[in-house]
Amino acid sequence: MKQEALQHIEYWTRLPSPLGTLTLGASEAGLAGLWMEGQKNHPRDLPGAEAPELPLFAETARWLALYFSGQKPDFLPPLAPEGTPFQQAVWALLGEIPYGQTVSYGELARRLALRNPSGRVSALAVGGAVGRNPVSILIPCHRVIGADGRLTGYDGGLDRKRQLLTLEGVVL
Repeated sequence: MKQEALQHIEYWTRLPSPLGTLTLGASEAGLAGLWMEGQKNHPRDLPGAEAPELPLFAETARWLALYFSGQKPDFLPPLAPEGTPFQQAVWALLGEIPYGQTVSYGELARRLALRNPSGRVSALAVGGAVGRNPVSILIPCHRVIGADGRLTGYDGGLDRKRQLLTLEGVVL
């Protein structure tokens, strides 16, 4: 992950989880990053200060505890991922995928095209934006699958994607 993309992160902490250690990053606006250990885009060095006592991190830890216990949390900590307007639009769509359901990259492209003045959006472009989601799990990119129903591309690894979907009751 490019260091300039992380400059907005002011605080960070690490948190144990069933998927391994998670690294959380926060800006003044909210949670700006959630990365899994070994994830391709996991930042090597985060700017800012380690701040495990930050209320945002406690709220995120509470959300994750509920989620990993098999419950659907009824709240979402403030999220503040940084990205291009296109990436932001794709990430907003990810947030609309219901718990326990999946959609294909093509379906996301179709939905985004309905909101796009040109009326066209490439599934490949959507896939690129999904892959750059800096707040995994809470912005549920794990719910995106291939057109044929296969598990495809997940920065945290397909085993973790399978674990998250199984936790949500998705039959694979």
